[in-house]
Amino acid sequence: MLSPWMNDLSLSIMAEPFDSSDARRLIAALDAALTELYPPAQRFGPNLKAEHLASGRGTFLVARDDDRAVGCGAIRLLDQTTAEVKRMYVHPDRRGRGVGRAVLASLEAAARHLGAERLVLETGVHQVAALSLYRRAGFEQVDCWGEYASSPTSICFAKKL
Repeated sequence: MLSPWMNDLSLSIMAEPFDSSDARRLIAALDAALTELYPPAQRFGPNLKAEHLASGRGTFLVARDDDRAVGCGAIRLLDQTTAEVKRMYVHPDRRGRGVGRAVLASLEAAARHLGAERLVLETGVHQVAALSLYRRAGFEQVDCWGEYASSPTSICFAKKL
């Protein structure tokens, strides 16, 4: 269910190039926020590159309130049936209004379109709002994998689509 404050937003969510100016601005804001919470070895977002999304292997979405880019998120295929959520961010002045949930729902739909049957993601222990969002959206905590397994601040989730 979307927040009642969603009514004061004119939200649209569309795929955009990972290197568009709005995408770069949102990602820079996300990285700045994560820099305040985690040391470099525990920040994995910069590992996502445009080529991970190319050739039908993923997508990057931007949420706009009217014409202003206020949120983003990406998915990338890890294998034929599993996609990973990456780079979720909502501008602080739009948080609590359902933007994150709408971006996540759009990413789930995009993952299904790519043939994914399962979504996975990593977030950090200090991102309380993100943890709540993912749990409310039906994600369940799982053991961390790959580069996340050794990070003391990583929490990983999965959801069947």
